[in-house]
This record gives sequence, C-alpha cells and structure tokens, in this order.
Amino acid sequence: MKQPKTTGEHIIDIQGHIKGVKREVYHLKITQEHMHKDIDKLGGQIDKIYWVILAAVGAVALEIFILFGTNLI
Repeated sequence: MKQPKTTGEHIIDIQGHIKGVKREVYHLKITQEHMHKDIDKLGGQIDKIYWVILAAVGAVALEIFILFGTNLI
C-alpha cells in the first residue's frame, strides 16, 4: 500500500477509510435485520414443535392412565 506524503493525501486516505467503515456498518445493520427476522420465524416453528411434542406426551400419559385405571395413583 502506498503511503500518503502530503496533508491532502492523508485527508483523502482518511476519507476513504471512513467511507469503508460506513459501508461495513451499513452491511452489518442490514445483515442483523435479516437475521433477526429469520430467528423470529424459527422461534415460531420451535414453539409449534414444542406444543406437538407436549400434546403427544399428554396423549400417551392419558392412554396409559385409561388402560391401567386408577392403580397408578
């Protein structure tokens, strides 16, 4: 990388660095927004799976209780 020699070249170099940092911050912001939306969707799907499993376990427990009667208590 070529080193700037004059004050004007230093200023232009710093402006280039600032522009690059702004671009990176923008991309991080956009990526974070997309990830947040995806995580919210995934959370809803996990909740659905959780309730299906909970209902299945409840149904099995109820069936066992019905088959064996009150001898389990």
